[in-house]
Amino acid sequence: MSDAFVVTPMSQNFQLEPGETYSGSITVANPGDSTSDFAYKISAAPYSVSGEGYEADLATMSNRSMIVDWVKIDNPKGILEPNETAKIDFTITVPENAPAGGQYASLLVTEDVETAVAQGVKVNSVFEIASLVYANVTGETVREGEILENNIPGFAVAVPIEVGALISNTGNTHQMVTTTLEVKNLITGETILPTEQNAGRYTEAIMPETTRRTNYEIADLPAVGVVRVNQTIYYNGNSSTEVKDILICPVWFMVVAVVVFFGLIFGAIFGVKKYRRKKSARKIV
Repeated sequence: MSDAFVVTPMSQNFQLEPGETYSGSITVANPGDSTSDFAYKISAAPYSVSGEGYEADLATMSNRSMIVDWVKIDNPKGILEPNETAKIDFTITVPENAPAGGQYASLLVTEDVETAVAQGVKVNSVFEIASLVYANVTGETVREGEILENNIPGFAVAVPIEVGALISNTGNTHQMVTTTLEVKNLITGETILPTEQNAGRYTEAIMPETTRRTNYEIADLPAVGVVRVNQTIYYNGNSSTEVKDILICPVWFMVVAVVVFFGLIFGAIFGVKKYRRKKSARKIV
């Protein structure tokens, strides 16, 4: 049984004009296997990131999160029975003097404990979920940034293998980076990526005035072997391709290989000594 809830979409994009009003919506669902009704509340909060790992910050206001004050949420509270959903509409009213460039907010959905207690609804203490709003205000938009690193390891002792990149955005609005991965087993000739289930294509948002390190895991690899990885990154009108053969050699395999190797050496030395002793014995006779 589940006491979680679901929010869709997880993100949405808006192109905004100063002085205009825009509409959007999110959907909150209480799953059919839920054990109780769910009392929810929704609020607008800032959204930014910190560090190359892009740790989310849903509290700090900045000149890139002024959109929080432009958002109005209709019916921000409610109660959902199991297997029930609610569509929550919101509007974004852009002021005439809105600065050009990116604006970012999060629509935070969490449990409304106060209402739950008042209405006799079970309190589940579930985590909050954020539906992100990426917006760009027209004007002097600057799109600048570059691919700083395209990283593929040459050796791995375990699977899955992690590949990635380092991307910078020095402009004033977010940009999308697309990464494609092609992976082939060089011993069997099998294509590991792309597959029908995974197209080997990934898209991430790079926030303005940040540097992001993207990381992707490649699974379904042989425990021992050699695979060829082709990673191509498309960003800000440029591309970077890196192709590398990765030797997958787990520690246990290296230990066995070392034992066998030294076993062969010691066997050869012992064989040579035995041969020399026999040869010396024949001369004495």
